Amino acid sequence: MGNLYGKLMHCKQLLDGHLFEGFLRKIRRWTMAEEQNVEQFKGQARLPKFAAPKRYDLFLKPDLASCTFSGSVRIALDVVGHTRFLVLNAADLAVKEGSVWFRSSSSSEEIRPVEIVAVEGDEILIIRFDRLLPRGEGVLGIGFQGTLNDKMKGFYRSTYEYKGEKKNMAVTQFEPVDARRCFPCWDEPVCKATFKITLEVPSELVALSNMPVVDEKLDGPNRIVSFEESPIMSTYLVAIVVGLFDYVEASTSDGTKVRVYCQVGKSSQGKFALDVAVKTLDLYKKYFAVPYPLPKLDMVAIPDFAAGAMENYGLVTYRETALLFDDRHSAASNKQRVAIVVAHELAHQWFGNLVTMEWWTHLWLNEGFATWVSYLAADSLFPEWNVWTQFLDETTTGLRLDALTESHPIEVDINHASEIEEIFDAISYKKGASVIRMLQSYLGAECFQKALASYIKKFAYSNAKTEDLWAVLEKESGEPVKKLMHSWTKQKGYPVLSVKVRDGNLEFEQTQFLSSGSSGVGQWIVPITLCCCSYKSQEKFLLETKSDKMNLTKLCDSFDSGKGGKFWIKVNVNQTGFYRVNYDDELASKLRYAIESHQLTATDRFGVLDDSFALSMACKQTLSSLLSLMAAYKEESEYTVLSHIITTSYKVVDVVADAAPELVDDIKTFFISLLQYPAEKLGWDPKDGESHLDAMLRGEILTALAEFGHDITINEAVKRFHAFMEDRDTSLLPPDTRKAAYVALMKTVNNSNKVGYESLLRIYRETDLSQEKVRILSALASSPDPSVVLEALNFLLSSEVRNQDAVHGLAGISREGRDVAWMWLKENWEHISKTWGSGFLITRFISSIVSPFSSDEKGDEIENFFATRSKPSISRTLKQSIERVRVNAKWVKSIQSETSLGEVVEELAYRIY
Repeated sequence: MGNLYGKLMHCKQLLDGHLFEGFLRKIRRWTMAEEQNVEQFKGQARLPKFAAPKRYDLFLKPDLASCTFSGSVRIALDVVGHTRFLVLNAADLAVKEGSVWFRSSSSSEEIRPVEIVAVEGDEILIIRFDRLLPRGEGVLGIGFQGTLNDKMKGFYRSTYEYKGEKKNMAVTQFEPVDARRCFPCWDEPVCKATFKITLEVPSELVALSNMPVVDEKLDGPNRIVSFEESPIMSTYLVAIVVGLFDYVEASTSDGTKVRVYCQVGKSSQGKFALDVAVKTLDLYKKYFAVPYPLPKLDMVAIPDFAAGAMENYGLVTYRETALLFDDRHSAASNKQRVAIVVAHELAHQWFGNLVTMEWWTHLWLNEGFATWVSYLAADSLFPEWNVWTQFLDETTTGLRLDALTESHPIEVDINHASEIEEIFDAISYKKGASVIRMLQSYLGAECFQKALASYIKKFAYSNAKTEDLWAVLEKESGEPVKKLMHSWTKQKGYPVLSVKVRDGNLEFEQTQFLSSGSSGVGQWIVPITLCCCSYKSQEKFLLETKSDKMNLTKLCDSFDSGKGGKFWIKVNVNQTGFYRVNYDDELASKLRYAIESHQLTATDRFGVLDDSFALSMACKQTLSSLLSLMAAYKEESEYTVLSHIITTSYKVVDVVADAAPELVDDIKTFFISLLQYPAEKLGWDPKDGESHLDAMLRGEILTALAEFGHDITINEAVKRFHAFMEDRDTSLLPPDTRKAAYVALMKTVNNSNKVGYESLLRIYRETDLSQEKVRILSALASSPDPSVVLEALNFLLSSEVRNQDAVHGLAGISREGRDVAWMWLKENWEHISKTWGSGFLITRFISSIVSPFSSDEKGDEIENFFATRSKPSISRTLKQSIERVRVNAKWVKSIQSETSLGEVVEELAYRIY
């Protein structure tokens, strides 16, 4: 050591200070590179940064008979640090012996590694060389083999029937971190590169990838298909599909070719999605002020697909239910879902694909914006659907989840790949979209659009963080966007504003809202809007403190608290803000009057009801006051508001059944009377020229009446179902009312009379329409007989139900079947955990079966069962579901303490409207 020190001092004498410091830095980097070892790369959130991919030449040869694939990849790299290691992602792949090499652009020599270590837990491949790699450009070559798995992620197989024969197709699903299951790669969003893909496939099959085919040649029974090199993009957006398909095609106004691929014989079902896609691409080109970046767009319906859809650049993949529409057998709700999902995925071609989040912490930049923009597009294409009113369903879902202590911020730190899938939830998507809507409303639509266009241009073909977007919006608007939005993205939760009138002032106080009724510590900068007595008189301001007040005479010239019910104030006009409002008794009673006298918009009628329901659940209002408010909606006719009344009614019936079972029949009678008017107006049969919304509402109202045991509805449903069994083309049971008929039928099924159940299974087995199968699955477990529920649940695990669809059968479990469903989940947990692995599908098993319970004892039992069975991919969902059980338990106790509830329910049930 002394000798080395002496040599360094001699160097210092020979060199000036700056040169010597540079020399020392090189020595340190060289020393660090020499000290590198395999262990230091394990357990890290991110890959090391000493090499960056620039281009992938990828060759894949899938074998659809053996469900395997082989491949090779040549990755052009930029080595930017001193290193003897290359570390990249790989999972479930076998690296071919002797196939790994590195060649620097400055040398023709192939450097072979001395050690290759696959770290299964971290899904990385560590390649060690016996010397420092030359800095600068180079190429890494790897040969590999893998399995076309049945997990619906990575490079996987999906099955379909062709001419009565079962066949396999090969499909990719790489988001968030599964490109590594297809080829070794730098599988992080920031590691963008270009991709040149070549496939060897059976010559009779269609082969698709992100880019158009540039060359094809036959090689015996196979065809070698080469695709154009892609623009720079992240690995999670690479896509490959190989199978038998039909397609329909059209072109956008500027000549971009758009195709919808689907199973042979189903091409006519792709026409609606094709039309939506062509119009949406033209719309987004204008809105983002940037043309669609690729030369073509393919959309493919995949029979086995875990999510709803995936925005792969230029090759968007979908569940069949999210892309195909059948004029005879699809419901109006299916049509709307197709339009919104297509618009969502195409928004990603700009927001996500062209401009990509830097890391998964910023996932909401992709998903929140795509969700919000999809409604913008749907509203432009189908204004009669009133989708911005329906958007409140998205907001409400976000509010429900974010009211839990086990929620998470919009921007959540991701420390390992195993944590990523759990944030593909209502916070990233629905809260994200809702705070964007809130910001757009505050800044103004024109300013907001100009800023988005600037953001897209500035960060095109690169990566961005949330702060980058705020900076552009702040510059364009002149508003303190960063300061405002940090309070919404950096902390979990949201506020409830307590509002009251005192001494001629409207007083506001914000506190964090929690469903448990507990007090949170959060504080927000809240964009407040309010109107007084009419929508002509509106005010808006930022509430930046815990409390504030406003002089009412300035807001409303006619303010006079002595004017009885005619005076009213609505805070959060049209529900553009992501917060709740708790009015004092006087203001709440005046809002009831405003609802009864048709003075509030549909969005505000929705908001008043939703806030009241949430406050009741949190034990901040009585159930009696919620029910009295619901009575004000006796003449409601708007689809979204009535749909929300139905959703609220289901939850109230469930909690009352646990808290005061003797009141359940009267509660159901009240809800039936509330729905009777629109139900009679709509009837069972569609009317010529009726609206899309009436068609959707009819099915939801009839389903609710069947759930509440309305005999007239159930008898009519069963009669129409029998006619449908005799003739599948009968006009007596169109697609919009089939779910209602199926639920009503199952209400008549028990262990000694299972004819209805068996009839539904027969339809399930005979139809090849995914939407029809899902309708049936969602009704099968709604029987009041627990033994029938158990049989339905066992059917979900059979080979007759695709893994992606099993969760649909969990949503309709009857209250009588709750306990048997929990026993079933425990008994089958090992199989379920193994089959569904990780991702949102397995979390649905937990949330659907666990969340409806309402006792602390059951919460303890669930907690104990999962104490040794939890894993990172389900832990957040598990905690949230158990918290919901405890929230329900607290609500039950609160309801039991309401001494006058019985009188209120009886009066409402038998009041003649």
